[in-house]
Amino acid sequence: MGSRYGIGVDIGSTATKAVVLDDDGALVHSVLMPTGYSSVDAADRVARALAAAGYDVESDAVRIVATGYGRIAVPYADKVVTEITCHGIGAARLFGPQGTVVDVGGQDTKVIQMKGGRVVKFTMNDKCAAGTGRFLEIMADRLGVSQEEMARLAREGAETKISSMCTVFAESEVISLVGRGVPRADIARGVIDSVVARVAALAGQSPAGPFFLTGGLCDNAFVVERLADALGAPVTTCPEARYAGALGAADRALHV
Repeated sequence: MGSRYGIGVDIGSTATKAVVLDDDGALVHSVLMPTGYSSVDAADRVARALAAAGYDVESDAVRIVATGYGRIAVPYADKVVTEITCHGIGAARLFGPQGTVVDVGGQDTKVIQMKGGRVVKFTMNDKCAAGTGRFLEIMADRLGVSQEEMARLAREGAETKISSMCTVFAESEVISLVGRGVPRADIARGVIDSVVARVAALAGQSPAGPFFLTGGLCDNAFVVERLADALGAPVTTCPEARYAGALGAADRALHV
């Protein structure tokens, strides 16, 4: 490798992402894999995946910043930076310096206010899985469908109330709805609306628009539509928004 590269490694509770930026800040490679049972193991698998693509984490030509839930488990990182900072930087690169970043992760939801490309305020819900990607994963499993199929069903379903604030009790509600013969599409609609309501309640505390969605739900068009409806404001996202944390970390790595 003749150039210098910045690599961001974002080990989340559910998914692990890595992004490689070249000298000019252009994205030249990305990695996405399940985190699995161990952040240490995920960090090792990322290193192997990067090496297979020609980016040796031990090379003098790279600088590495780790972020996310498992950031302290990346032994080859030159620096560790919080996910709030990295998601802010990554979102600013993708969407611009002003607005509110809504990051729906596997185990928490973060709302980050940005001004001039800097984080000025953030709030986080990490006390309960309701309102997170993990909640959708559990409910999709209970309905016997993938998350993609659940979103498709939900678009066809009628409004259905799932009122429990706790994942365990909400799952019991879903089981009860299934037992009463409520159509699966209606239950799927209720599940997604339940998540959206919790995310919107957190995001709605921020007066600073526009809203940008990052994290694993950025590919879920129905969630994006429902969140925009709940907030009464447009919500912008893109496929690369899944990598926002890793992108921000890679950006910082260029300046280590």
